[in-house]
Amino acid sequence: MTVKDAIHIFQISQKNVHRKRTTDSYRYLLDHLENHFTDTHVEAITPDQIYQFLGALTEHTAKSTRRLRYAQLKAFFNFLINEKRHSMKNPCQDSIMVKAFKGPRMKQKDILSRESVDEIIYRSKKIRDRLILELQARCGMRIGEVLNLRASDITDRKLMIREPKSGKDMEVAFMTESIAKRLSEYVRGFQHDPESRIFPICYSSALSMVRKLGEKIGIQIRPHDLRRYSATYASRNGIPLEVVSKVLLRHQDLKTTQMYLGKITDTEAIRWMDVLHGN
Repeated sequence: MTVKDAIHIFQISQKNVHRKRTTDSYRYLLDHLENHFTDTHVEAITPDQIYQFLGALTEHTAKSTRRLRYAQLKAFFNFLINEKRHSMKNPCQDSIMVKAFKGPRMKQKDILSRESVDEIIYRSKKIRDRLILELQARCGMRIGEVLNLRASDITDRKLMIREPKSGKDMEVAFMTESIAKRLSEYVRGFQHDPESRIFPICYSSALSMVRKLGEKIGIQIRPHDLRRYSATYASRNGIPLEVVSKVLLRHQDLKTTQMYLGKITDTEAIRWMDVLHGN
């Protein structure tokens, strides 16, 4: 299969799976890849050729852009290998290339304590703000998903997520009974149009609100920290990782969920040993 044909198949698959923003991000790379290799067969491309291609393509770009192009190209070849059963080794997996485009080491995030989250929620004076906080901290929702919620998205204890990050047509987030009740009352109280946003504020306003509440109890916090907390809290309370990943966070890959979970302290480790096996 030529590179041109492979790109055509890959782009068709992208349209069926990914959002337009993702396909647009790939277009720059794929256009240059097609121009560079044209009728070359994908199996004949060597790691050296890929390394030179990426080097020329990203010569004057930021490190983050260089890593993005490398990741996209690796995903392209993985698609051909895994989906189209091409018996070839991914040329991007060359050890020199992996090292050259390696991302920065991920710093372990500090995870909020339950007491801190409860106090932040308690200190929020507006019902609107409290619901925004709880939908993230209790239901694992992204702040963008919360702010884009419409009244028509609510069905009992389920929330329909439109245009989710995964690229699917729709996803479902679940609520506790108490949050579902208060959210429904909030919507009825303001008589929202079914298609109007429940929380008509922008991200910067939500960020400011969360930061100010954090400052009141002496911690630095961003909205996404609440979603990360929801995963760690669920995991620490015995919820299977698969449930945390697929139901609470709606991740495609368990590895992504594992990155969300905070480091276990010595105190927590000892407590869990006691829970498992007694004193």
